[in-house]
Amino acid sequence: MVHKITLILISFLLFTTLIPHPAFCATQTVEYLCETGINFYRVGRFDDALLEFKKALMMDPANQTAKTYINNIFKEEMPPMPQKEKPILEAEITKEPVEQYTREETINKALDGLSKKGVILVPVSAFAQTNFRWGSYLRLRHEYWKNWKDMDNDQLDNRNFFRIKTSLWGQVDYDKDLSLFAKLSNEFRAHTYFGGTSGSFPDKASQKKGYHFDINEVVFDNLYLDVKNFLSFPVDLRLGRQDFLGTYGEGFLIMDGTPQDGSRTFYFNAAKASWRVDDNNTLDFIYINDPRDEEYLPVINRVKLVQQSNPQLDKAPQNLNTTDEEGYVLYLKNKAIKDLALEGYYIFKREAKGGAGLQAEKGKVNTLGSFVKYNFAPWALRGQIASQFGDYGNNDRKGLGGYIYLDRDLGKLVWAPKASIGYVYLSGDDKKTSDNEAWDPLFSRWPWLSELYVMSMASDAGVLGYWTNLAIWRAELVLKPTAKTKLSLWYNFLRANEQATASAILSGAGKNRGHLPQAKIEYSFNKNVSAYFLGEYLFPGNFYKDHDGALFLRTELQLKF
Repeated sequence: MVHKITLILISFLLFTTLIPHPAFCATQTVEYLCETGINFYRVGRFDDALLEFKKALMMDPANQTAKTYINNIFKEEMPPMPQKEKPILEAEITKEPVEQYTREETINKALDGLSKKGVILVPVSAFAQTNFRWGSYLRLRHEYWKNWKDMDNDQLDNRNFFRIKTSLWGQVDYDKDLSLFAKLSNEFRAHTYFGGTSGSFPDKASQKKGYHFDINEVVFDNLYLDVKNFLSFPVDLRLGRQDFLGTYGEGFLIMDGTPQDGSRTFYFNAAKASWRVDDNNTLDFIYINDPRDEEYLPVINRVKLVQQSNPQLDKAPQNLNTTDEEGYVLYLKNKAIKDLALEGYYIFKREAKGGAGLQAEKGKVNTLGSFVKYNFAPWALRGQIASQFGDYGNNDRKGLGGYIYLDRDLGKLVWAPKASIGYVYLSGDDKKTSDNEAWDPLFSRWPWLSELYVMSMASDAGVLGYWTNLAIWRAELVLKPTAKTKLSLWYNFLRANEQATASAILSGAGKNRGHLPQAKIEYSFNKNVSAYFLGEYLFPGNFYKDHDGALFLRTELQLKF
């Protein structure tokens, strides 16, 4: 109930912000007119500049910027002007005292006079010279998965399918400080093979609706309002459905708000305020509310699939999360020292009961951490560490996670190589204690380490993409064979920090998760068209009961317009 009230308040704020207040509109319009006039003045278009400044003075007779530039215009060496364009004197500007009219009457009088002259034909509330932009996006993928879940050739979990994602976006810029952005997205899949199913997974048999080659549901991927310099303070607001892709600490804890629908969407239902404390520091305040499935905005052609194991139940909608999630974030970024980026944060997350695996119980997680990156060319050192505490069900919770990488730029060599070596640590649950020591990835259930293993984690965490109980030694080499080609190679040695409970998939005895090589080749045809091929292969260790290799292959073509 609390989170719904909070979202209602945010929606009310968003709605009321969109209603232009007369004083706000007048101020913004005068500023815009002056800015336009200054731009004309700088390039010598004095007639146009004079007209803009006269408009500004009719709305704000005391505006000193407009007066100053008008006087400057008549000091320039200009061709003779018609008599009606003589300089505006102070006495003429104030001939009719402003105090005889209310603010609204003065604005309306000025607009009425300008409209009769054909200067302004729209009300102030429509903002000056509203700008609209739009674009589209198409992503075509083919994917093949083998043994991604159980590392066993005898089990049916292979997938062979196409993914087609389309997006259409538009942005309205009311002025330099106010804009509205919206994006609609759709992704549908066509399977050529789908092996196996489970009681918790909607049936994917080829004869079922939703797995023909047809249009899937269309969703609001983004819908937010940007307000810069809010009330003339050094504060920028972004209110509504928005992405945080690559915004905070390399996506270690804040990246994907809708992990259950794959990469169809990444959004967060959020309100963000960014305070520019000074030239070197910014502090972000964020509120997040992400329900298990769509609750706040309409869905076009909403898809609901029958579950094979329980066909008598209501059809299941597309899940966006394992459970309802809510979060509060304080995030500080500092760049006071050259070549050194410092970030510190506090994140509180609330998870509702009723999920699966490590999200089955109600939980509250507090996370304190920091990110640092130091460039000392041609080297760079970057790392992150965070501590967690809170509760999970009736038990206490604590966790520790982080990583460290050393990067080396070898750009002077052939193919401009870049190399990295690093270590990742995410704590696991010690079954010998009543506490829950498993690392909670918060809002980062995305494939930041592996497209294959982000799915394989479900076999022990019980949740797709739930990075936990993991230690990785990781090496990376990036090459540029041509100006348009990029080749990336990785090697990963994976271990579990704690033994997992034995199951049909897990041995319950070992900690060696296995070896994971990866390769990706990318090609950019131009600024709008690109493609890549990705391959990953896992050689399973004794952490698993069976040891048949797991394979992930993807081919992608991407077009942006």
